[in-house]
Amino acid sequence: MSRLNPEQFAAVHHTEGPLLVLAGAGSGKTHVITSRIVHLLKGLRIAADRILAVTFTNKAAKEMQERVSVSAGASSKGITISTFHSLGVRILRNDIRRLGYKPNFSIYTESDQAGVLRQAMRDLDIDPRQYNPDAIRWRISLAKNRLAGPDDYVPKESDPLDFAVKAVYSRYQQLLKAYNAIDFDDIIMIAVNILETFDDARHYWQSRFRYVMVDEYQDTNSCQFRMISILAEKHGNLCVVGDDDQSIYGWRGADVKNILAFDSQRPGCRVIKLEQNYRSSGTILSAANAVIHRNINRSEKALWTSSEMGRPIGMIVADDEESEARQVVEQIQLAQYQERLNWCDFAILYRSNAQSRSFEEILRMEGIPYILVGGMRFYERKEVKDTLAYLAVIANQSDEASLVRILNFPRRGIGDTTLQIGRASCRERV
Repeated sequence: MSRLNPEQFAAVHHTEGPLLVLAGAGSGKTHVITSRIVHLLKGLRIAADRILAVTFTNKAAKEMQERVSVSAGASSKGITISTFHSLGVRILRNDIRRLGYKPNFSIYTESDQAGVLRQAMRDLDIDPRQYNPDAIRWRISLAKNRLAGPDDYVPKESDPLDFAVKAVYSRYQQLLKAYNAIDFDDIIMIAVNILETFDDARHYWQSRFRYVMVDEYQDTNSCQFRMISILAEKHGNLCVVGDDDQSIYGWRGADVKNILAFDSQRPGCRVIKLEQNYRSSGTILSAANAVIHRNINRSEKALWTSSEMGRPIGMIVADDEESEARQVVEQIQLAQYQERLNWCDFAILYRSNAQSRSFEEILRMEGIPYILVGGMRFYERKEVKDTLAYLAVIANQSDEASLVRILNFPRRGIGDTTLQIGRASCRERV
């Protein structure tokens, strides 16, 4: 507790009633959540199984669990710290039989989903060449994140694809249920359906958790918002932590209004802002504040730090991605030479995997070793290797390795036997 600043201390000790913690980047929100849990366990002697903490990734949940275990020891045994979907699965394993499923249901992967979706399209005589199955699956996913089932889906009059989506959606769900299976988006939607439909199930889960905490609340969608609201309804002790300025997942259903309207929807809600940053220099925070304050519909806050201002922020202007990569690599080479640094002292961050290509090309040309984190090297990607194999065969018709790679891509019905006969014939002519 001695390491908490005044705002963090207040957030940790406000345990009764709704609490909104607006935590700017680098303001120690994870430390606040774990300290709050430890305070409940050791300070207020709350039983661990009455506490629920929810976040978005298994990694974040594991880190939180480890921190709590270190600080609270044996008193943390039985606490529920999980992702939204892990919590949803717990509810389903306990109660999904109410909807006609068996408790040993399967959770289908994307490839499994694609197979069932195509089966649904075949059953309805919907041509996948006319209506893209991936587009249909994406719209079904968005509908589920809005809590819209097949009967609730209203197609747009001017959009033929939407009418196909409604028909396929209904058949797709019928097939899943026949297979005693659900997809990833079903997990929370069906859990909410159970909580809203069956009073005894709702009362059980509401009574189970007296204190509910949610991390990264700005990224919640309608399904997640509804599930958490139901679970916290009985006791009202709901603490959400997040930052509306860091809401970037609207494209996958996240609704920033969930955090912006949180305090107005809950009478007596306390709002605490964590604005002291422990991660960045003053220069970086000044630049970030200058950009963020232009956001529309945001909670007013300004990050600050007791650290030094730090180095100025450099900016380059490039005509295209090749020019950008060239300038970045030149700056790395200059800094490496002037400051006698190692290549591992540098990092290049980019928004999407496709952007790595230009940087990889320049680094390879300059002989600079690099490690690609969280992705596959551009020239090792299947589509790139396939394209290069086609070009190699055009340039050299004797390139058997490249020919074998592309011979059945796309599929041409050429089996192993035919391939072996062809190879033998070629060798006889050499």
